[in-house]
This record gives sequence, C-alpha cells and structure tokens, in this order.
Amino acid sequence: MDNATNTANSTSTPPTNKRMVVTGASSGIGYAIAKHLLAEGHDVIGLSRSAPDLDHPRFTWCAADLDDAAAIAGVAQRMGAVDGLVHAAGFMKTARIGELDAASGEAMWRLHVGAASALANALVPAMPGGGRIVLIGSRVSGGSAGRSQYAAVKAAMVGMARSWAIELAPRGITVNIVSPAATATPMLNDPKRTSSAPVMPPIGRYVMAEEVASMVAYLLGPQAGAITGQQIMICGGSSL
Repeated sequence: MDNATNTANSTSTPPTNKRMVVTGASSGIGYAIAKHLLAEGHDVIGLSRSAPDLDHPRFTWCAADLDDAAAIAGVAQRMGAVDGLVHAAGFMKTARIGELDAASGEAMWRLHVGAASALANALVPAMPGGGRIVLIGSRVSGGSAGRSQYAAVKAAMVGMARSWAIELAPRGITVNIVSPAATATPMLNDPKRTSSAPVMPPIGRYVMAEEVASMVAYLLGPQAGAITGQQIMICGGSSL
C-alpha cells in the first residue's frame, strides 16, 4: 500500500522547471497564463511586441513581431528545446457581409494561424516526449453573426491542431485547443474590433482570464497525457 501511495503521490505532483513558451504574454489571457505557470514553478518565455509587467526570476521576455513568420522562426530557434507552447496572442475584427475587409482577415490569419505554424515548425522538432501544445481558440469557431472572418480563422486552428495531434501522438506530444467565450480582458472593449458588442454568456457574466489559464495549465501538466486533439470550451454555456 505504501508503494501504491508513493506512486500515486509522484504522479499527482506537478513538475517544476518546465520551459513553457507563451505568446501574447503582455496582456489578457496570455498574461494570465504566464502568471499561472510561473506560480506553478515553470520557467516561462513570453513572446509579444510590448514588454509585460511581469517581474519574476523565471520569466524571460522576448520581443517578437508575431505578424512576421520569418522573425518568429528566428526567435524560436534561439530558444533551444522547450517543453510546452501556448499560443494565446490574437485579436478580433468584426464585420458583416458587405463590409468584409480582406486585409483584416489576412492579418488575423497571420497572427492566429501563421504564427502558431511558425512556432510549431521551429520548436516541435526539438520538443521532448511528453511535450504540450495548447492553442487559444474561441467559441466563435462554431459561427457567429458579424464575425465570419474571425470564426473562419479560429475554425482553421481547430483543424490544424487536430492534425498536429495525430501527427505528434507517437512522440507523446499532445495538442489541444482551449476556446473561451467573451472573456474579461482589454480586448473585449477594444474599439479596433468595431462596434460589435460582446455577447454575454448564459451564466450572466464574462469568462475570467484566470479560468482559461487554469485549464491551459492542466492541459500542460502530466495528468493530461491522454487528452489530445480536443477543443475544450470555457464558454459559460454560450456553446449550448
């Protein structure tokens, strides 16, 4: 019984000093994820254009233009091997049919899909067995009026992540998507997203960034080794 207890305890204790890359760590969901992972004892490398307000001995900030795939690859290659990748950087631009802007759609594609692809391409070959990839998707991937371009980009992330999950399963690397509904972050009220109002989830409040961060941290941990290729909704009932 003692051996069984010891084994159970060893598998339930989160590992420390894993190296995790988090994009968009300067604000919003990415910032919450970085803080959560640091609190769990991980080393975190944050990628963003602006420096986050994070003063921690295990946090390293790398300035990166996530709109530039070549620049991303250069930064990623200098990092060496990492244990986990979280792609949380993103933005939303809403528009209805008749007002769709190709430039906005392409910019969202480059940041949400292109940046994730460039990072995975550079980091995954050296990622050890048991590595983890989590992409931040959106409940909107299932469709939403006035958000067709954003929905298309986030839906593409789902197909990409599921394909990676199949490809990387033999190496023990998991790939999942965490898809929140409207989350209480600065992006929620960003005027650049146009005047389309965020949709309140059925629970009567917006999702909290820390709620998303907690799920991401779980998927990055050892207990989630059998979860891969999944889109997990944190939507307050919005997907019902």
